[in-house]
Amino acid sequence: MITHTIRYRTFYNGFCNKTIWPLFHYFQQYARYEKDLWDSYKQVNEKFCEVILNIVDKDDIIWIHDYHLMLLPELLRRKLPDITIGFFLHIPFPAYEVFRLLPWREEILYGILGADFISFHIYDYALHFLNSVYNLLGYYNKLGEIYIKDRKIKVDAFPMGIDYEKFKNASLQLKNNDEINKIYKDLQNQKVILSIDRLDYTKGIPNRLRAYSKLLEKNPDYINKVTLILVAVPSRSEVEHYKLLKKEVDELVGRINGKYGTFSWTPVKYIYRYLSFEPLVSLYRIADIALITPLRDGMNLMAKEYIATNTDGKGVLIISETAGSARDLGEAIIINPNNEDEMELAIEKALTMPEQKQIRGNKIMQDRIKEYSIDKWAERFINTLINIKNTQKKLNFVQINKKIENNIIVEYNNSNNRLLLLDYDGTLVPFSNKPDEAKPDKEILYILQKLTNDEKNELYLISGRKKDSLEKWFRMLNINLISEHGAWIKEKGEVWVTTELMKNDWKQEVISLFTLFMDRTPDSFIEDKDFSIAWHYRNSDSEIGFKRAMELKNILLNFVANFNLQIIEGNKVIEVRNATVNKGKIAQKLISMNKWDFILSIGDDLTDEDMFSILPDSAYSIRVGLNSTKAKFNMGSIEDVRKLLNKFITS
Repeated sequence: MITHTIRYRTFYNGFCNKTIWPLFHYFQQYARYEKDLWDSYKQVNEKFCEVILNIVDKDDIIWIHDYHLMLLPELLRRKLPDITIGFFLHIPFPAYEVFRLLPWREEILYGILGADFISFHIYDYALHFLNSVYNLLGYYNKLGEIYIKDRKIKVDAFPMGIDYEKFKNASLQLKNNDEINKIYKDLQNQKVILSIDRLDYTKGIPNRLRAYSKLLEKNPDYINKVTLILVAVPSRSEVEHYKLLKKEVDELVGRINGKYGTFSWTPVKYIYRYLSFEPLVSLYRIADIALITPLRDGMNLMAKEYIATNTDGKGVLIISETAGSARDLGEAIIINPNNEDEMELAIEKALTMPEQKQIRGNKIMQDRIKEYSIDKWAERFINTLINIKNTQKKLNFVQINKKIENNIIVEYNNSNNRLLLLDYDGTLVPFSNKPDEAKPDKEILYILQKLTNDEKNELYLISGRKKDSLEKWFRMLNINLISEHGAWIKEKGEVWVTTELMKNDWKQEVISLFTLFMDRTPDSFIEDKDFSIAWHYRNSDSEIGFKRAMELKNILLNFVANFNLQIIEGNKVIEVRNATVNKGKIAQKLISMNKWDFILSIGDDLTDEDMFSILPDSAYSIRVGLNSTKAKFNMGSIEDVRKLLNKFITS
């Protein structure tokens, strides 16, 4: 019992609600980063994993919900690599600049990435998650799909719905209900504004009260004619921030009622308790206005519930732009919850809105809410999860396993005339924010030296980099170098020569265009090579960089039509080069130079596909990363490539 009490305090009231909840809702000043809270969070997630493993079958679907269990997907994945896992986050996922404040940010991301399908209420949250995955873990996404280890993961937004028919039918049945009749009687001739939420600092309840006070101050005619029903459901009342919030709300209600109230009229009817379903629907039915203006909210289903219960079409919803449900309720009055003047004007507008306009807007929202109900939401989620799992099984790649690796090593050892064609960036070394900083480390220099010292090997390093960089980094090795994807070649002991007769009279025009995009995209830069130009946006904000890259690519498509040029889209880089040069052409020349009894080609991006496509059937071609490819096999990481090459040396 003591252990359970401690875990409740340090897990639920601790890491969940003192760290994740405030940080993910942009109240980072309230977030506590304490290791004992984190340790408890890990222990509880591990306990959930342990219990699930005792009951789950291999064909089951596991659907994990919310911020309390963000480590669970990866914990389960380790034990059950092929299990189907979905994850849905019901609260906002914050922007990268906020999320990065969390000391255990990588662990949280890897935990969530254990799922096959990850979903959020709105695309903003999905984009924030993808940004954090890229900036902190380095995994790039394409249309919300991430390749990590041996899986493709889908990230998307599925706004949660409600049981529309339940609220609609309950509203119709309440027409002659005693409780609603009593409320009607108490508030005869009153315009009713309903504010209902948990008493939480993310909900902006004090802002609503101050805006209502401004309404009465500016419009004395509304005194005795408008009543605000404030329902504040108790929440985490033992936490200090919530105690202070309760005190502030109590004082604001007392101040408004004391200043404007009369013997026959109370401006704010304050209900501090949980309401069951029927009283809740009753309040929705009598409210002329629903004032639902959280400072930050994952979705807020009460806004949808209010619209569903207005069966006569009357009533006005005022909702904050920072609530996820605002994306589905565009016909409502949408306001900035921090702007109390705007909120007060919105209340005035709602009080005077013609009934026909109310009915017209509510009908559109009701049709939308009915279509995307809670059942439809769950069905769509599960179907998408199943589809992504099926897609994983059909991916056009063969992951190198122990058996395939052993076959490669055996053939390598039994051969006497080997051709090794190795890409550099993303294959032998990680990508670097600046091209000049991607110099080889001691391990890869050692591997390359050992391979080139073997007289049975003819090794070519084929890179998109400038020849000067390759010369500087590898001058101590007796190695064949190819730069700019095949434009330049330097055989062992020889000087650099061009492989084709090429013109570069087009470069100045492309540089001018790239400069324009560099100026518009902070932290991007241009790399000027002899026969190509590259625009790198690796250091830029990922969302801005991606949008600029798409725009630039469209412009270039028209430009290159007039020249013999090619657009190459690499990892966070767009390059324009002579179309006569590619890795496939230079590889074909090298293959024709000898009768090789072992050919191995390894690369990681689209430029290497040209090389894979021309290799003979007997060759081994490997693409690093789990992308569809013309290569025979896929390998998970740079580390895996190095391990394979090390086995060539030691076998």
